[in-house]
Amino acid sequence: MNEKQHLAFVTGTSSGIGLSMAQSLVQNQWRVCGLSRRPAALEAERYTHLQIDLADLENLPAQILENWQDILIQQPWHTVALVNNAALIGALRWMHQTDASHLGRIFAINAAAPAYLMGWLAKSTESSQNIRVVNISSGAAHTPFPGLGDYSATKAALRLSGQTLAKEFELEGRTADQAAVFSYEPGVVDTEMQDQARATSAEDFPAHHTFVDFHEKGILVSPDMVIKDVLAFLESQPEAHFCESRFQKE
Repeated sequence: MNEKQHLAFVTGTSSGIGLSMAQSLVQNQWRVCGLSRRPAALEAERYTHLQIDLADLENLPAQILENWQDILIQQPWHTVALVNNAALIGALRWMHQTDASHLGRIFAINAAAPAYLMGWLAKSTESSQNIRVVNISSGAAHTPFPGLGDYSATKAALRLSGQTLAKEFELEGRTADQAAVFSYEPGVVDTEMQDQARATSAEDFPAHHTFVDFHEKGILVSPDMVIKDVLAFLESQPEAHFCESRFQKE
């Protein structure tokens, strides 16, 4: 691939899936713009990092306009991609312990900011450019896990907003190979989220033992393993405006 033709915006690139994704895209000659609250352990000519907090919805539009808009319009990219990866795992508490201020933050990062970024990308690209949107989802978007009510709600919201965007692409007359959305469940990945879940007591987090079992049974997989499906989608010609799948270990 020619780096001058393919551009990807990736959130949550300081570690885990986001960092692995950014590294792989750079290696595949994509121009990559990453975003996270912390610095990213990635220095490359094709990579630009934006250090901001996605929970700051008031200032997010100005930050995107100042840092990403110019890159988006600087040349006629053939494919423009957005990977909504950044997320908080949640409070890991019973629903009756829910804190309102926490809910505002997790919905901002996991659902509201990604929805804004999808809309920004849709309105800022030219009709001649191919659009690929990837929303990193979770089994928790479909299945209730005690103690993950806040996280599950945000991932369900992200999934549906992606489906809505795909429908709008279709209504605008874009074909699936011109604009498509991929909701992807990476499964149980060895990241900081898993560390947090195991470190929280069973008394506070009712699904604690489930996450301990993931680790003890060797079920966890590395971020490098789960990004292959995403990379394949970004460089594919989708047949549907919306598709979804879950990582399957070979």
